[in-house]
Amino acid sequence: MSETRSLPVPDGLAGDRVDAALAKLLGFSRTFAAEVAEAGGVTADGTVLGKSDRLSAGSWLEVTWTDKVAPSIVPVIVPDLTIVHDDDDIIVIDKPVGVAAHPSVGWTGPTVLGALAGAGFRVATSGASERAGIVHRLDAGTSGLMVVAKSERAYGALKRAFHDREVDKVYHAVVQGHPDPFAGTIDAPIGRHPGSSWKFAVVAGGKDSVTHYETLEAFPSASLLRVQLETGRTHQIRVHMAAQRHPCVGDAMYGADPSISARLGLSRQWLHALELGFVHPGTGERVRYSTRYPADLQHALDVLRGD
Repeated sequence: MSETRSLPVPDGLAGDRVDAALAKLLGFSRTFAAEVAEAGGVTADGTVLGKSDRLSAGSWLEVTWTDKVAPSIVPVIVPDLTIVHDDDDIIVIDKPVGVAAHPSVGWTGPTVLGALAGAGFRVATSGASERAGIVHRLDAGTSGLMVVAKSERAYGALKRAFHDREVDKVYHAVVQGHPDPFAGTIDAPIGRHPGSSWKFAVVAGGKDSVTHYETLEAFPSASLLRVQLETGRTHQIRVHMAAQRHPCVGDAMYGADPSISARLGLSRQWLHALELGFVHPGTGERVRYSTRYPADLQHALDVLRGD
């Protein structure tokens, strides 16, 4: 069903990009706002605007869009998804590559929520129906630990803990080259990539983003890093390391050398969520979980160690 809204451009949004302004004005996601603009659904005083055009104060906006049906959770069996811990409040999983956290428009592969449903688990009902119980996410191409809320109290407590930066999130990453210094902190804001609707970048005016890293091993062409996230932005490690000219090995989206990926047999970024620590929402005690490298990442590491 199509909907249309007509409204003046507020002074406070003068100069803003169309997609960013629609997100603020109408509560759209930035991605959906960009899709609406690209479909010709945004006009200002009768002129069609693109997603990156800037708004002028006093202009009259007309926005027309078609509501999307929220994607549903499809129960599936994902044999490689491992249950690390399960109790009445939470379930901690080791997510394999190729599995998204939850259903989304355009994603046709398996999801964590679908895999849990397929295995007979029930999760919290808080949040949007297609993201019920999800308190944080890993990219489909990133493997490792995720915690999903099973009880409503766990959902609220864990959402607050992630928001307040009270969760220990430790990743291991193999990046190209050798970071200088070998250990340090990257404090650089991250926002939407100006030239791509599905990528992110270090941009002025982006969201506060802080990544701590230290080198564990150095190889001739790459380094194994221990990375601790202070914030949790989408693609944060991938964006921050690429901005330092040390993209994650295998990460074609952010500029990894395809010849190195091929030599190591990698079809995705070498990035794994290895440790997760937080206050248990039921017991109030601090808990910590860890996992191992999956086979494809271990193989790539073995090749590097044999160089």
